[in-house]
Amino acid sequence: MAQWNQLQQLETRYLEQLYHLYSDSFPMELRQFLAPWIESQDWAYAANKESHATLVFHNLLGEIDQQYSRFLQENNVLYQHNLRRIKQHLQSKYLEKPMEIARIVARCLWEEQRLLQTATTAAQDGTASHPSGTVVTEKQQILEHNLQDIRKRVQDMEQKMKMLENLQDDFDFNYKTLKSQGELSQDMNGNSQAAATRQKMSQLEQMLSALDQLRRQIVTEMAGLLSAMDFVQKNLTDDELADWKRRQQIACIGGPPNICLDRLETWITSLAESQLQIRQQIKKLEELQQKVSYKGDPIIQHRPALEEKIVDLFRNLMKSAFVVERQPCMPMHPDRPLVIKTGVQFTNKVRLLVKFPELNYQLKIKVIIDKESGDVAAIRGSRKFNILGTNTKVMNMEESNNGSLSAEFKHLVSGCLLVSIASLIVTEELHLITFETEVYHQGLKIDLETHSLPVVVISNICQMPNAWASILWYNMLTNHPKNVNFFTKPPVGTWDQVAEVLSWQFSSTTKRGLTIEQLTTLAEKLLGPCVNYSGCQITWAKFCKENMVGKGFSFWVWLDNIIDLVKKYILALWNEGYILGFISKERERAILSPKPPGTFLLRFSESSKEGACWAGWRSVGLSRFSIVHVNLPYTKQQLNSMSFAEIIMGYKIMDATNILVSPLVYLFPEIPKEDAFGKYCRPEAAPEAELGDPCSSESILTCLRRCPSVFMDFPDSELLGNGIFPGTNSGNTSDLFPMSPRTLDSLMHNEAEANPGPLDSLTLDMELSSDVASPM
Repeated sequence: MAQWNQLQQLETRYLEQLYHLYSDSFPMELRQFLAPWIESQDWAYAANKESHATLVFHNLLGEIDQQYSRFLQENNVLYQHNLRRIKQHLQSKYLEKPMEIARIVARCLWEEQRLLQTATTAAQDGTASHPSGTVVTEKQQILEHNLQDIRKRVQDMEQKMKMLENLQDDFDFNYKTLKSQGELSQDMNGNSQAAATRQKMSQLEQMLSALDQLRRQIVTEMAGLLSAMDFVQKNLTDDELADWKRRQQIACIGGPPNICLDRLETWITSLAESQLQIRQQIKKLEELQQKVSYKGDPIIQHRPALEEKIVDLFRNLMKSAFVVERQPCMPMHPDRPLVIKTGVQFTNKVRLLVKFPELNYQLKIKVIIDKESGDVAAIRGSRKFNILGTNTKVMNMEESNNGSLSAEFKHLVSGCLLVSIASLIVTEELHLITFETEVYHQGLKIDLETHSLPVVVISNICQMPNAWASILWYNMLTNHPKNVNFFTKPPVGTWDQVAEVLSWQFSSTTKRGLTIEQLTTLAEKLLGPCVNYSGCQITWAKFCKENMVGKGFSFWVWLDNIIDLVKKYILALWNEGYILGFISKERERAILSPKPPGTFLLRFSESSKEGACWAGWRSVGLSRFSIVHVNLPYTKQQLNSMSFAEIIMGYKIMDATNILVSPLVYLFPEIPKEDAFGKYCRPEAAPEAELGDPCSSESILTCLRRCPSVFMDFPDSELLGNGIFPGTNSGNTSDLFPMSPRTLDSLMHNEAEANPGPLDSLTLDMELSSDVASPM
């Protein structure tokens, strides 16, 4: 953090220039939060090479998640909010153009260096660290207290070992002195001794008794200390580390990114250091016993068991401390980890939660996919893969943000090695990526191995939706780290579990999850009408494989396309809460019924497989209440040419007097349309008189359909039943066709001559001008 630290020490006049470098494109908060990592990246290279820019951008999002976790542990609500907002902004703006953010950061860093070079004074190099965080739960407070107690007991034991050594040295000296004078031999032969000699012998016996008593005390206390270490270690590995792994699973499928490992690393390192100190003390006991021993020596009786216990504890702690910090992920799809495509680069990061500087650059990690034998894979019925990219790397402390011992694999590629007759479809096959290394430390050799969460390997990007559904289902329902046979008999989930995960699919990439009402609508799509969906069971087939009632596609295919629609086309409107999205027709009618005519809401189409959004409004001028819909829902293809906000602002219908009017006045509940959507619209289009050929890209496109006022005398049920009334999901496109104003006038004139009467009323769905019609 040298550069950023120096910048903060500059005089005010330089700081003013520094402030002007940063904007929403690259916020200064992000520069502050991730300063060491940002300064360690080659942004200039990324700005000129798209593949590297994509990788760096993916890593940037990962670092943001790590920093968010730290703030979460510190209960720093403001920083959490700011960092989440920054991440969402970066994703929405730079996900598909990572070279742009690389250029911005590279320029900022260059300008910073220029400021430092021209400044007359600069602060000395230094590092700034983030607060380590406070222990936030009672259980963690107890754990912290137990670790402190262990450290204190280890230090006390060190003092007692010195006392034992001094006492033994005194005894050994006196014993050898008497022996050298021959007095011990005379005593053993039964010869009489002088009073002085008997006194020396008595003192020697007392010293031996005290030595024996201190040895027994130390051995007993060591056994108790090892039991305390065992207890704390189980809390760390079986509880805290297991909780972190579960949180990592949740984060992988969109849940809260509370996955910071810094606190765990501090705890585990502290315990490991204490264990090594005790091991050295046990070795010291062996040395003392070799110098002085006697009948009933407690060191001879108990030291081997103590040695075996401490070695087992240290081995197990080291094995548990080797973890996958960042799960496999393709940089182009950072929001969908654990799905990798053959022949496409993906990344991984492993970390050892024992921070010993002496291990820096000593551990060589090897990556293997499908480590189990080909025979087992064939029996299981799945493909077998290998790693085509660089599959070995040495762990070091330089690549991480806080000096942890880690290795990040940035250029892994999977390749198919074996194809067998599979019992599962491709997107239900689960594969493990294994990381191996060996530790040689203080005479111990320890084999370390850890695994990624199960991944799905696809061969075509069109398999991504179903593969992601498999990842969601697996990580929602199990915390078993290696259950690659999960989908041979997938368990059922409850609606409560599914609802939470579905909401995460929105909240993880937008500012809004799903409301209770929206989730209830989705539950009805999956399970049908029900009074209370809590506890209702949902099968894997129902979620992902079976078609919905009356539809030619599954629930997940429909929902996944809507998620994609929201992220790519209507994100801002969704974040504002302007799109109710998932709402039943009955509920739509109920909430619009008491509202003034012209009140409208925005919802997702239930019949479009590809994802679409449309408007429903309280109709104007009908003899009784009715809801009118835009004739066709707007799909991604149409939203490529014109934003949804512009569609809403420009939407008009032609009344019976051939006057264009806007039926959309107030966004539910009562927000003026202009207030809601005006800021998301581009400048006004060119005047109609200046537009060219209707077939050219500069023409105004208008969509015609029959006006509702024509059918005022027909009951709603008849209109709905015949698919005539606008707003039905009949899917009839014959009434919708684009044309220029000139063509529209001609058509209206001809229609009026051929069929005089109410059919003169036509509806204009929208007007697209030249600049509006161009892609965004």
